[in-house]
Formats: sequence, structure tokens, C-alpha cells
Amino acid sequence: MPRKLPPHVERNHVKGHTYLSFRVGKGPRISLPNDPTSEEFRDAYAAAVAGKGSAELTIKKDAPGTIGALIASYKASGQFRALGDSSKCGYMSRLEAMPVDHGHRSVAGLTKDRIKTFVLDPLADRPGAALDTLKKLRILIRHAIEKGWLRYDPSVGIKRPKGKEIRAWTDAELTAFERRWPIGTKQRTAYALMLNMGTARVDTHLLTWNQVDSDASYTRHKTGVPVEMAVAEDLQKALEATPRKHVTVINTEYGKPYTVDGFSRFMRDAITAAGLPLDCQPHGLRKTLGRLMADAGCTAHEIMSTLGHTTLAEAERYTREADRRRGGKRAVERKSKQ
Repeated sequence: MPRKLPPHVERNHVKGHTYLSFRVGKGPRISLPNDPTSEEFRDAYAAAVAGKGSAELTIKKDAPGTIGALIASYKASGQFRALGDSSKCGYMSRLEAMPVDHGHRSVAGLTKDRIKTFVLDPLADRPGAALDTLKKLRILIRHAIEKGWLRYDPSVGIKRPKGKEIRAWTDAELTAFERRWPIGTKQRTAYALMLNMGTARVDTHLLTWNQVDSDASYTRHKTGVPVEMAVAEDLQKALEATPRKHVTVINTEYGKPYTVDGFSRFMRDAITAAGLPLDCQPHGLRKTLGRLMADAGCTAHEIMSTLGHTTLAEAERYTREADRRRGGKRAVERKSKQ
């Protein structure tokens, strides 16, 4: 049964969403926060009863107990400060956008239904944004639990929005890229690094000669997991054909290391020039290494250590897919012998 609302408060249902507003008779409606148990609702309701118009009715997005205040607390935490610069930029873009629509909402009033209705459903046509918002919201929820603002995680049971996952490259796409960019080109060296070391763009753009000479060792930026592996023959050929003029392996025309975004554009241009489709992305080379290792019979633990994963489940996905492919081929072979 819906909660009984204070006098002159209306509950309106529009396109599957519920909104609360203050209205006396046929007078103008004044929007109110949607959580009637929150302090923000009580303040807004009091202001409306006092005769203040909607233009005067402001809701503090960083008032104590709100999502806005929680975001400010998290940004001041040691956990956030310990993130790398690129990770901070990624977090900030989402955290700074969240208070615009949700900063006034009460942290204590968060429920599974409210998160789905007010936070995720408006992003239904943008599954990537919805997934990233849910990830960041869960980080904030964990911070709220640590601070004692919440006793449990209200997002438990919410399924991750399904977006288009970055895929591994096909063998034909690998061949097309190598045909367009032969050994000796900068594009081929960057490709060889990502394909043979499994580095993400944030790791590749700053790889040094010392790292690739030391058995291709580096620390994965995203997880902080150290990775050590042998230099594959294809990578060795590409490195031998690359001039050693700078500390970093891949550099701009001005002899400077690429930024993360600059390196992404460089690789995107190289992929397009090779005639490959838009869903053939640079990060897919990392996925391709996992696929190739699984097809070669490597164990999930070996894939996990090579790609710098933090959980075995991530690596097991490659081995399961490889098992399905091998199973399908064996089934066809057995059928053809009958």
C-alpha cells in the first residue's frame, strides 16, 4: 500500500515513473523530492506550504545524508586519492554528472526499486552509461556502508545492464591489419605490443624499452597486478625493426609519449586504414590474446597471470568459449565419419 502523503501532495504517474508535487486546489504544481521520508522532502514541503514558488524552491544537492554529500565524501577519501590519474578522470566524469539528477536524493532512502526507476531506467537506451553508472553507484554504496550511512547494499539483485561487449579480433582481421601495416611501422609495433603482451591502451602508451627488454614485464594500471611474460617471436621482430630514440617505445611525431586518448585515436586510425569494422577495437587485441591462449590449451590460471586479472572467473570465460569451439568441431568431425 502506498505511503500516505502530507496534505496537498500529489502522486503523479507519468510513463511508468512516479513524481510527487505540491498543489493547492487548481494552483500551480511545485515539484518535490520523490522520497517522502527524506529530510530534503520535508524542507521542500515546508517551503511550498510557506508559499514559495517553484523558482524559489531549491534543493541542496550536497546536504547531509544526500548522494551529493556521499560523492563529496568519497572524493575526499583515501580510496579515491589512491586511484591513478586516468582512473580518476574516468570516475570524475561519472561522479560529476550524477549529482545533477540524483544529488538531492537521500542515501538512506535508496532501495532496489528506486535505483532501477530513477537512476537506471532513464538510461535504458544507453546501456554503456547505465552499466558505468551502476558500477560507480555501487562504489559509493560501499563507501556509505563504511561510513555507517547504510547498513546494507540496496543494489543487491540488480542485474548489470547489457551493453555491447568489446570482442576479440578474428584471424582474418589480424591478417588484414598485418597486411596493411608491415613490420617496421609504428602501427605494427603498437599492435604487436597489445596482441602479445595483452596490454590495455592505458598500459601500452607509456611502455618503456626497459620494460619490454625485461621479459615484457609491467604492472597493469587498472588493477596494480604485476605481469611478467616472455617476449613472443612476433613481438621480438617488431621491436627489432623499431628505432630506439626515446625512453618509451611508441611516440608521437614530436618524440613525446602519447596520451591515453591520443594513443586510442592513433590506433583507431590505423584500424580504419586497414579496412576493419568499427567494432574491431584496440582493446579487442587484449581479448584476442586470451582467445589465442585458450585455443592453444592454456589453463585459466595461465591466462589469468598473463592478462593480469584479479579473479579466476575472468580468465575462465576464455577457456569455456574455447571448450565450446573445440566441442563443436569434434561433433562435426564425428558426424562426418559416420
